Amino acid sequence: MEREALLSLARKAASNARCPYSHFHVGTVVVAGGKIFAGANIEISSFGLTLCAERSALAAAISAGAGPVTHIAIACVNAPTEAPLQQRMPCGACRQWIADLAPDAVIYVDQVEPTFRVTDLLPFAFLL
Repeated sequence: MEREALLSLARKAASNARCPYSHFHVGTVVVAGGKIFAGANIEISSFGLTLCAERSALAAAISAGAGPVTHIAIACVNAPTEAPLQQRMPCGACRQWIADLAPDAVIYVDQVEPTFRVTDLLPFAFLL
């Protein structure tokens, strides 16, 4: 699938977010083994235990036994148009999940032009 098609699916996945605290609807789609897996952020009252959209989608793909992750598309639909790059990027925990579970994936971030690789997002990741 093309970049924009994947980002559109990520924006759609964001509509399933449960975000009563941050009010930021984030959606992610992962392409693994030729299949698409979606995830949305799910916040609970113990904010540190919140599940990010990126981890939700990666967990769905891994749990389904899908092949290697080739693409990841991330969309925060509430981010203002003028928001800087760092306010659109995955958190540190999600970057490490991507490094471990999708080390060769192409990563698209909504409203950000360049395409990323894990080394762009987390240049000194813990790796085995």
